[in-house]
Amino acid sequence: MSPGPSPNSPIVTRRRALALGGGALLGVAASGTALTLPAQARTTSTLADVFEATAAAYGVPRDLLVAIGYAETRLTRHDGPSQARGFGLMHLVDNPRHQTLAEAARLTDHSKRALRVDTTANIEGAAAVLRAYADDARFSAGTRRDLGAWYPVVARYSGAKDPYVARLYADGVYDVFWTGADAAGVRLEADPVDPDRDAVDTEFGTLSNHVDYPPALWVAAHSSNFTVANRPSSHAITHVVIHVMQGTYAGSISWFQNPSANVSAHYCVRSSDGQVTQMVRHKDIGWHARDYNSRSVGIEHEGWFDQAQWYTEAMYRSSAALTRHICDMHNIPKTRSRIVGHGEVNATPCPGQIWDWGRYMSYVTEDNGGDPIWTAVVDATSSDVTAGSSWQQSSWSSQKYGDYYLFNTPEPISDPVWYYATLPESGTYRIEVWHPADSGYNDSTPYVVAATGGNQSVRVNQRTGGGQWRSIGNFQMGSGRRQVVGVSRWTSGSGYVIADAVRISLLG
Repeated sequence: MSPGPSPNSPIVTRRRALALGGGALLGVAASGTALTLPAQARTTSTLADVFEATAAAYGVPRDLLVAIGYAETRLTRHDGPSQARGFGLMHLVDNPRHQTLAEAARLTDHSKRALRVDTTANIEGAAAVLRAYADDARFSAGTRRDLGAWYPVVARYSGAKDPYVARLYADGVYDVFWTGADAAGVRLEADPVDPDRDAVDTEFGTLSNHVDYPPALWVAAHSSNFTVANRPSSHAITHVVIHVMQGTYAGSISWFQNPSANVSAHYCVRSSDGQVTQMVRHKDIGWHARDYNSRSVGIEHEGWFDQAQWYTEAMYRSSAALTRHICDMHNIPKTRSRIVGHGEVNATPCPGQIWDWGRYMSYVTEDNGGDPIWTAVVDATSSDVTAGSSWQQSSWSSQKYGDYYLFNTPEPISDPVWYYATLPESGTYRIEVWHPADSGYNDSTPYVVAATGGNQSVRVNQRTGGGQWRSIGNFQMGSGRRQVVGVSRWTSGSGYVIADAVRISLLG
């Protein structure tokens, strides 16, 4: 087997060398023929071996390759392309504005077909593209060993033209470093890598008068991907259509911004924490369900039809709250005849058999779980709050609940603020949180609920939805004095972590 490129030398193929000019011909033989990357005929028997060998051959960190693969597909090869025409475990893309599949073919001797269908070739193709991007950024051998330094390369790999969306993608990959991963026989130990976010333009999704759902971020779809209208005056809005992306949150947002996509939905919902981004106004017609476009609001959910791990409690809860809001806004009955899957109105398997309609509809119709028969509010000024000495007080924001709130920087350490309460009986408790919002606050703050059976974590974007109560779910809890909710600093999200107030309600 011919060796791959040295981990300490740039990737050079004949085409790449010619494109870069004579100065790029590092390692050119005396005859003047450029070195061409061989097709790697691996004999390794496991996916873990493929990642190890590919990392060594291309000088790309093994953990980076695994994190990207896990963020994209949970290390699973799918038979067909994603919504954005991405292929394979590493999601090599073939659409007019994003061409990592073609780049991989140029940088290796693998055909496009092999890169689409062969897992080893797909991983090697992604490694070749990442290494080429690192070479373009003039990474030294030492820089390539620094996982945090790869952040701008990962952002570029996303193909997103919008810096905010590119950062969304890169943040999703770096979340995998923080949480770790274990799938398909490949294990990635949790490692709180500090990404070089300063190397990518800082732009945030905005809250503005464009959003029809107050907790949502706003990122506009390209104007060629939807129809400007004046609903409900021009067309009655009578349905909500549920979709699953067949791809990632950031990838779908980027695809809806691509003028060649000819598709859009009104909302995208993230798997890990239920973050919502609106891309098309309700008044306008998204292109997501053919004949039902003019009468519906479309919601896309991150994930793949055949992978249950994408269908998280946070995503179900967040989406159900969004659907409840849409139904209330447009007087849509909260029934299965009006809240439908894409496959119920068009010939498609979307949202797939894994989608739990019973669970989802119970959340949509529960009206927050019933009326409370007991409620307690605990805010940052209370003696029922404990915090370490690193937490600081602030009264800066007018959206605070009480006289002040607590804030801290995100760090991979156990240093939570805990809210205590004496619960009157065992039962179902609704937990709501109050925080001020600001673009400098954390976009993925972990709230830890000490529920019966173990702690449950719900992430909240504190850049939006401030100055109001936000439900993070209903939980089973025992009676007596106890820790109820914690606010953790252990997050890869950026910005200050805020601990203000929580409201705890026993439901009848």
